[in-house]
Amino acid sequence: MEESLQNLDAFFNPRSVAIIGATKKIDKAGHVIFKNFSTNKLHGVYKGELYPVNPNEDSILGFKCFKTLSDIPDTVDLIVIIVPGKAVPGVMEEAIAKKVKAAIIISAGFKEVGNVELEEEVVAIARKGGIRVLGPNCLGVYYSRTGIDSLFLPETKTLTTGDEVVATPRPMPGSIAMITQSGAFGSAALDYLTGRQMGVSKFVSFGNKCDVNETDIFRYLYEDEETKVVLIYLEDVKDGREFMEIAKKLTLKKPVVIIKSGKGSAGARAAASHTGAIAGSDKIYDAAFSQVGIIRARDMAEFFDAGKALAMQPPAMGTNIGILTDAGGPGVMTVDELEILGLTVNRFNDDTLKKFQDLKDKGLILKIAATSNPVDLTGSVTDDQFVMSADLMFQDPDINGIILLGLHHMPGLREKYIDDTVKVASKYNKPIVMCDIGETEMALYTRSRFDRLSVPAYGSPEEAARAMKALVTYGAYLKRNGTVGCIEEHIEEAKEEEKCAFAAATVQH
Repeated sequence: MEESLQNLDAFFNPRSVAIIGATKKIDKAGHVIFKNFSTNKLHGVYKGELYPVNPNEDSILGFKCFKTLSDIPDTVDLIVIIVPGKAVPGVMEEAIAKKVKAAIIISAGFKEVGNVELEEEVVAIARKGGIRVLGPNCLGVYYSRTGIDSLFLPETKTLTTGDEVVATPRPMPGSIAMITQSGAFGSAALDYLTGRQMGVSKFVSFGNKCDVNETDIFRYLYEDEETKVVLIYLEDVKDGREFMEIAKKLTLKKPVVIIKSGKGSAGARAAASHTGAIAGSDKIYDAAFSQVGIIRARDMAEFFDAGKALAMQPPAMGTNIGILTDAGGPGVMTVDELEILGLTVNRFNDDTLKKFQDLKDKGLILKIAATSNPVDLTGSVTDDQFVMSADLMFQDPDINGIILLGLHHMPGLREKYIDDTVKVASKYNKPIVMCDIGETEMALYTRSRFDRLSVPAYGSPEEAARAMKALVTYGAYLKRNGTVGCIEEHIEEAKEEEKCAFAAATVQH
């Protein structure tokens, strides 16, 4: 790893961490953060050294407490700072003497409230000592594999009834990197991703980004083998030219989905008071993102839906989509949404139409089933009919991806089709996304089962269509840039992961 990235690696893989402002007061951020690290060390997840720093404490949670950073006798790779803003420069001066590599500044009260001079002072000190800084005014880093957790938001809260409930969950390990300029959006994203059983490789909240910014993180994630997809929330971009350069390089290897706020004048003003962001013309951002292959989400739902699809399925190599359904109305809704998004739902070629007619002649599917695309197997659908039909549709060379609408309400449809359809899909280099409408037990089970088998499942036709659009957009970008090898590698990786997920989920089942 090149030197510029080695210091960034200290945020994720430090050999030692000091929490400046650790405290015994349970309602303080310094306590929550130190408890995160101490719990992870107790469980053997965080394996490095851990030092609480507070001049008013002798020990915290069984760890000897040091009066200052300078008092720690050993080297320190990473410091997490939770002290009043005016005290931060002094801490950074001590960090130089300790040869600290990286600092996460949780503290607020800098550029976002107009205190530009204080932030510039911190940056100048950090640069003097070669220290990389995340923040200020941020949540920092969550990395489950090494136990790095600088989130000051407690994982659980106790209700007035005495019941303890999950408040800010920490997601399971996965392949999605979540990068955010907003700490609040970041914590909400962790909640959403955990609830949807979507794993996270790295989480980074960079707040005011006085030093480390989106370009630095992109460069780091380019080399990160655990990350397959990058989701990023931004309010502004620092150093547009450098951002475009690294984004272009990253997107040819891994898809990037962005939600960019501060679109209008009022939104830009809000962003400035939030993280000190200076938002530019939204049309310029749109053009820039498109040029470098970043997929821009219109809203939060599309942001996560696209990320989920790109993490689980290979890109689509064309715009023509096959629809397989057991419900006519939702099938029509899917066609409508795909056409709005600029995709096509063309009739099958003659060979595919003949194969479907053969199934009808043999009585394997109903003669009244519509089989020209969309394929509507009607309310009399069975598990086997879904599986046979999916296989035929994948074989059609003009079909670039399939949306499966497996509404569970039909009496002849059981759960067998889920595993069998995934087996069929794994034979082909084409994406499949799934939709089941409903919010009770069978719908939730069906979608969850597909998700565990790496087929992204959604609760509405529109969500499924938008997810497929993301796969088409990314495939078109790769083709446009002639990265055929990258496409094949992505497909093979997705298929291997799908096989592993299928085996694991089958054992669980």
